[in-house]
Amino acid sequence: MTPTYPAGRDLLAGKVVVVTAAAGTGIGSAAARRCLAEGARVVVSDWHERRLASTAADLASSFGSSVHAQVCDVTDEDQVQALVAGAVEHFGRLDVMINNAGLGGTASVLEMTDDEWARVLDVTLTGTFRCTRAALRQLVEQGGGGAVVNNASVVGWRAQEGQAHYAAAKAGVMALTRCAAMDVAAHGIRVNAVAPSIAAHPFLAKVTSEELLSSLAAREAFGRAADPWEVATVMAFLASDYASYLTGEIISVSSQHP
Repeated sequence: MTPTYPAGRDLLAGKVVVVTAAAGTGIGSAAARRCLAEGARVVVSDWHERRLASTAADLASSFGSSVHAQVCDVTDEDQVQALVAGAVEHFGRLDVMINNAGLGGTASVLEMTDDEWARVLDVTLTGTFRCTRAALRQLVEQGGGGAVVNNASVVGWRAQEGQAHYAAAKAGVMALTRCAAMDVAAHGIRVNAVAPSIAAHPFLAKVTSEELLSSLAAREAFGRAADPWEVATVMAFLASDYASYLTGEIISVSSQHP
């Protein structure tokens, strides 16, 4: 049984949060909603303009002017720079960057092409790097403080057939998180990541077989996949002052244990 969605406690009151890949029904949109429920003003971003507009309208129906949307493809450095600049222009500052954008796929190393490998790495790892760099530069310019929360994956630790490109990218996100945290610790900026196992949402069901999803869920201690909001609550915690002494950490959001 999935637990009841918890009420907001103003953990992020007064903060400005940017969430990438926030359109649709996955972890990104759940993170945006959670941050809004915790009192933040949120910039939702995605490369898909129509889905982004729909998500922003849905969030605005509950949270009004605390929501702002801006299209951004994380593989485009100019758009990443514009995203951070747009957040500052609209809300006056930046406090938290939640890097959720990622691209998966299934292919054996035996058949995987260079293009398949490069595309997953560019979106999932290099895209996270671009957004982290842009956010950290802005936070330093503001005088320090703030947080970056990255979305990694348990496949950064665990082997899974057909996931070499995605696993390599997510392991890279983990290493990036740890090293970036050290680079900006002197500025009072924290960089952490979550590593979900399986979070069920409609888009995942479209790109993954029902058999695989059922198999993965069955391995979890709770016998089910996480709801995206269960990952989002951990992101909100890492973004908040309750995690003030956490940096360079990768938090597993999983009930599966070896």
